[in-house]
Amino acid sequence: MREPVKIVVGITGGSGAVYALALLRQLRILECETHLVVSRMGAYVMDHECGVSLEELRTFADRFYEDDDLAAPISGGSFRTFGMAVVPCSMKTLASIAGGFSESLLTRAADVTLKERRRLVLVTRESPLSVIHLENMLAATRAGAVVMPASPGFYHRPESVAEMVVSFSGRILDALGVEHNLTRRWEGAGTQ
Repeated sequence: MREPVKIVVGITGGSGAVYALALLRQLRILECETHLVVSRMGAYVMDHECGVSLEELRTFADRFYEDDDLAAPISGGSFRTFGMAVVPCSMKTLASIAGGFSESLLTRAADVTLKERRRLVLVTRESPLSVIHLENMLAATRAGAVVMPASPGFYHRPESVAEMVVSFSGRILDALGVEHNLTRRWEGAGTQ
């Protein structure tokens, strides 16, 4: 029996909590083992935007860690994971990751993901972007992260916001390198 793919999911206080829910649901469908850490503001925004409490959110993952638990397994490089997605990734969290400032479990897990050369996907959600934001995105990218602003595509002609969210979460899975067939792929003009 093969070992399940372990994915760390971090949720921070940026708008776009719905993307985190969609990703967690899809990872469950794909039978990936999810390790969830949520910042204080991430829990607030999840409840505010989606009506999902922290207690309910915990049920979406295989393992849940408090953000101040710096001794959790995901804080060490010897705990092997396939990668990590921070969805949504606030500009504060982006700045911490880009600067190597690991003040919380979430930012420490991201730092570990980078140092171990694993896939780190940062789904940023801010507009407009300042020069500071852009420089932090560049620094994170240079360190090995994939920065994915939460901007869903429209080429597949989505009929609902829910369809756009699922499609974009499929793109997050692509960036993580997790195989799936949950979204329709672009096959070129005239073939859709």
